[in-house]
Amino acid sequence: MKPTIHDIAKKAGVSATTVSKVINNKGRISEKTRSKIMHIIKELHYQPSILASAMKGKNTFTIGMLIPDMNNPVYSEYLKYIEAYGQELGFNIVMCSTGNNPEKEAKQVNLLRQRHVDGFIIASKFKNEEVLQELIFHNIPLVLFAHERPAYNVDCVTVDDYLGGYKVTEYLLSLGHRRIGIIMEDSPSSLDRLRGYKEALTKSGVKIQEDLIYKSSPTIEGAEEQAKKLLSKKDIPTAVFGCNDVLAIGTMMAAKECGVSIPHDLSIIGFDNTFMCRLVEPQLTSVSMPLEEMGKQAVDLLIEKIKKEQAGVTRQRIIMHPNIVIRQSICEIK
Repeated sequence: MKPTIHDIAKKAGVSATTVSKVINNKGRISEKTRSKIMHIIKELHYQPSILASAMKGKNTFTIGMLIPDMNNPVYSEYLKYIEAYGQELGFNIVMCSTGNNPEKEAKQVNLLRQRHVDGFIIASKFKNEEVLQELIFHNIPLVLFAHERPAYNVDCVTVDDYLGGYKVTEYLLSLGHRRIGIIMEDSPSSLDRLRGYKEALTKSGVKIQEDLIYKSSPTIEGAEEQAKKLLSKKDIPTAVFGCNDVLAIGTMMAAKECGVSIPHDLSIIGFDNTFMCRLVEPQLTSVSMPLEEMGKQAVDLLIEKIKKEQAGVTRQRIIMHPNIVIRQSICEIK
C-alpha cells in the first residue's frame, strides 16, 4: 500500500498540514523539521498524486518543454541541463518535439495543458504565433529558451547570437580569410548570427557578397545540398560559417565529396559546440554557449513565475555571451 501524507506526519510527529507545507514548499517551517520530513519522504518512497494536485488547483511540479527538432543534438543538451536542475528543485520535465510544425506545436501545448503542467519552457523556434499569444494572454508561466520575442512581454534566456556571428567572422578575418561563406536556416537565431557576420565584414572593410549566403533546411542533408552549390562556384570561399553544428557538418560532408580539403582548402566553423564536433574528422571548431547556466536561469525564472513571485514584474531578458572553441577545422591563410 502506498504511503500517505498522514503516514509521513505520524512518523515525523507533526501534523499533515506541516507535511503538506514542506511538500509544496510553502509556509515557514524550521530547517530541522523540513529536513526530517524530507528524509522520511525519501525513506518511504512517497510520491504525491499529480492528478489529485491538479484537480485541487495545486502545483503538479511538472514543467512542459517544447523543442523543435529531435535530430539536432543541441536540443538534447538543452534538455539534459534543464531536466537535471529541475529535478534538483523537485520539478519533473516533460519534453515534446514539435517538428517545426505549427499544428503540432498547438497539439503538444494542448496535451501538456491537459496534463496540468505548471509552466512551459519553449526552446528555440516556435512558429504558432496564435498559441504563443494565447499562453501569454492567459498568464501561463512561460520562459523562452535560446531565443527571444521582443514583440511580446515574455521572459527569455538566450545567448547573444548577434555577438556570436560577429565573433566568428572577426576570428576568420584575423586568420586572413576574406571570402567567407555562410550556411543558415530560417530561424531568429540564424538571422541574428547573419547580422553579426555582416557587421563584422563591414567594420573590417570587406564587401558583403550575397552570393556567399545560402539558406538551408535544418538538416545535414539540406546543408550538404546548399554547400555543394557554394563549392561549385569558380571562386570558392576559403571559409564557411555554419550557423549551427548540423549545418557545419553538412558543409564538411559536401567538401569531402567535392574533393575540397579541410582545413587547407576550406576552413569550417559551427555554432552550438555539440558532441558531434568531436566525432567528425577533422574535429569541428564551434561556438560554445553556457548551456548549464542558461538552463538554471530558465528554470529559476519559470519557478518564480509559477510561485507568482514575479506577478506584475516586467519582462526579464537574460542574454549570455558565446565563446569560440578552437579545434582542427580552421587554418590561417598564409
